[in-house]
Amino acid sequence: MDYYNEIKNELIDNELTKKAKDYSKNKSDLMHYYNVGKLLSVAGKHYGEGIIVKYSNKLVVDIDRKYNITNLKRMRQFYWMVEKGATVWHQLSWSHYKLLISLHLVEKINYYSEVSVKNNYSVRELLNRIKSNEYERLDISTKNKLIEKEETKLTDFIKNPIVIKNTLNINDISEKYLKKLILEDIDSFLKELGNSFTYVGNEYKIKIGGSYNYIDILLFNIEFNCYVVVELKIVELKKEHIGQIEIYMNYIDQNLKHDYHDKTIGIIICKHDNKLVLEYSSDPRIFSTTYVFS
Repeated sequence: MDYYNEIKNELIDNELTKKAKDYSKNKSDLMHYYNVGKLLSVAGKHYGEGIIVKYSNKLVVDIDRKYNITNLKRMRQFYWMVEKGATVWHQLSWSHYKLLISLHLVEKINYYSEVSVKNNYSVRELLNRIKSNEYERLDISTKNKLIEKEETKLTDFIKNPIVIKNTLNINDISEKYLKKLILEDIDSFLKELGNSFTYVGNEYKIKIGGSYNYIDILLFNIEFNCYVVVELKIVELKKEHIGQIEIYMNYIDQNLKHDYHDKTIGIIICKHDNKLVLEYSSDPRIFSTTYVFS
């Protein structure tokens, strides 16, 4: 088999397709680069690793300088990645996949590719999520669900810890300033919590009996169709925090929630976790996580 001409024809066909149909650039790139990667993999078994250098030297002359040794190796890695079970999303560009290839672990690649599509991440945004170790901050049970393709729930994608940008550059802050930091970059905060969160308000006023109380942050999750009460604590999680957020959740369920909404979820973001307090809580709708500053 003439592997070189097969590879050359794949790349030329891709160049022509991209010029003719701008909307199909991503799909064309990924399809042809997969085919090239497969051919390179098979050719390497016959002629050894040096075949990539030989083909690259010819391709940069015959077609374009971008088909250098590094990019041909990436195409082969892309082929190997897909063969190992990585999902290919045509909404993502080759630039996205150049980042994803470096992750090696298929489960991690599938996670980042799916959230990139859901959230329409640019290449820069994807790089930032990877650098923040977003996947590593997911609970082990969530990772297992993703591997087994099991149904997930809202709290599965809350990172622990969540990362908050500290523009004050101080660690000893009040709950008021913690909230200020979050609201300054609310989009990043919502992404730290997971997918489909929308902002409703902060210091959300509710009246219980004859007195007013204030929910730190009230959100709504579109995908899971429920309100989300967020309480901020700059100390370790305590049992009274559970009681407080439970009252707020029940208030929202009775006064704001409609029949077509699911029950309200509660998230306590604290400086230090306390697994025992949460373990003995009778309300499975309450979830806690910690925060760190970037």
